[in-house]
Formats: sequence, structure tokens, C-alpha cells
Amino acid sequence: LPTGLSQWFPALEVLDVSGTGLTEMGTELLSLPCLHTLLAKNNRLGGPGSLPKGLGQAPLARSLRVLNLSGNRFSEVPPALLQLRGLRSLSLGGNRLQGIPPDIQELHSLEFLYLGGNFITAIPPELAKLPSLRYLVLCDNKIQSIPPQLAQLHSLRSLSLHNNLLTYLPREILNLVHLDELSLRGNPLVVRFVRDLTYNPPSLQELAGRTVKTRNIPYTPSDLPESLVRYLSLASNCPNPKCGGVYFDSCVRQIKFVDFCGKYRLPLMHYLCSPECSSPFSSASQSSTSQSESDSEDEASVAAHRMQKVLLG
Repeated sequence: LPTGLSQWFPALEVLDVSGTGLTEMGTELLSLPCLHTLLAKNNRLGGPGSLPKGLGQAPLARSLRVLNLSGNRFSEVPPALLQLRGLRSLSLGGNRLQGIPPDIQELHSLEFLYLGGNFITAIPPELAKLPSLRYLVLCDNKIQSIPPQLAQLHSLRSLSLHNNLLTYLPREILNLVHLDELSLRGNPLVVRFVRDLTYNPPSLQELAGRTVKTRNIPYTPSDLPESLVRYLSLASNCPNPKCGGVYFDSCVRQIKFVDFCGKYRLPLMHYLCSPECSSPFSSASQSSTSQSESDSEDEASVAAHRMQKVLLG
């Protein structure tokens, strides 16, 4: 940045240095107390010293509202950015980010977060602690799953997850009742519906535990070792209301398409106690003979419009 910038423009509010080949931004930036928008897209920022030291303690940390560093070379979110507590919009798309730091939760005022076009593999649960977040863009990454905590983002209006590695969404996503846009195209859950059962035969301990639970065999802590009492307390009920069974470690993973706010259908993961347990909650059961019309369609006959209900944008 040019020397004397703060002296020439002490009341500068918007600074755009995009596409200028910048490799670092100097300390002059720290002396702009009125700056609320900084655009530095498509440069060479990302190496050591790219951002000035003391950024989090400068007046800029309180005044800056919009920061766009997309199209640079950052391999991680600079810790200094997480001290800009007044930020409402942060863009780091098209960089080399490997992940999202848990400390992202410190940006309480953030409303727009763009991290598309990176190499992110996981979403930290701490991301759900951004109470004002309305637009979250995580497209074109390598994300394989969505943490259920994301359902706590009650202000979220738009969620872009296209071109990742998602095979299902957590059921908790249905709690995002104010969501207007959801983009899922280019994920395995769209390219091919997950219909294969994945099931490990239960151990003898699990079979015994299931028998104890389903037949309501009475026991007290004095009857069994402490480890078995604790194990029996971990039983999960099968979601099929006609089953009444339980499972511990061995279960069947299946996908169910669920109508969401009358806008589109979401593929959600469900767990059954065994392959023989035909559940009205699952579209993947190959043994069921009493499934609903929407859940009994053959894979080859699933119409394109079904997926258009899932995908927006």
C-alpha cells in the first residue's frame, strides 16, 4: 500500500486494491480509523507478513465491516482476521484453505461468509455459534458431512453446498425453517441416490443387549458388571414405529427423502436396527413391501424434477 495513505485520506471509508499484484499490506492500513470496506481480491496475498501486525488491535478492527480477500493464496484463515469483531461480510473464496478454524465463532457480527473454491474437508461445529449469519457459501470444496449443530443457525437464509462430497444431510437440518435457498448440486447424493445397505452383523453382546431391552428383562446394577449396565443404557430405539426394536453399535444406514417447508425434498440419514426392518422412514430399504409411493420408486425411474426440488441455485 502507498506510504502516507492515512495522511492523504484520513477519512477513507472504502479501499479497493483488487488485481494489483499485492503480496502484502503494510502498516498504513492500521491508521485508517474510518475504513469500513476493504477489497483486495485477486492478488498474491497469503505468505508470511501478508497482513500487518497489530491488525486486531488497530482502530480498523472496530470500523471494518466488509473484507474481501478472495482469489489469493491463503492456506489458512489468518488469525488476525478473527479479531475483526465488527466484520459483517468476509470473503475468502478461491484460496487454498484446508479448513475452518473453530475460532470463527468470535466473529459474532458476521452475516455473510464466503469460503467457496477451497480445499475444506470439514465444517467445525463452532460455525453454528454465529448468531447473525444469513448467507453461508461453502461450495466447491471437499466437505463430506454437515455437523448437526449447523441447525442452530436460525438466521440462515441461504446455504450453498454444491460441488462437495456429501452423501446425506443430518436430520437436524430441518430446523432451518427460515432457509430460502439450498444448493446441493454436484454432490454424490445428487449424482446417485444412496440405496445400498451398510450393516455389520451384531456381536453376541449386542444380541443379548437387544433381548434384554426388547423383552424388558429386569436387572439391577448389582446383577451385572458396571460396564454392561452402562452399555445397556446406550440403546437407541429403531425409528420404525412398527418395529419396537433397539440397536447399540450395529445398525443399517438408509436415506429418506423428506419434504421441507413445501419447497424441496431433502435426503436425510436414518438408522434401522436390521435389514429386515422395513421402515416407512426409508427410501433405501430393499426388503420393504409396504413403502409409500414416493419411497418405493426404482432408482432408474426417479424423475429429474424430484432432484430439482432439492436443488436451488
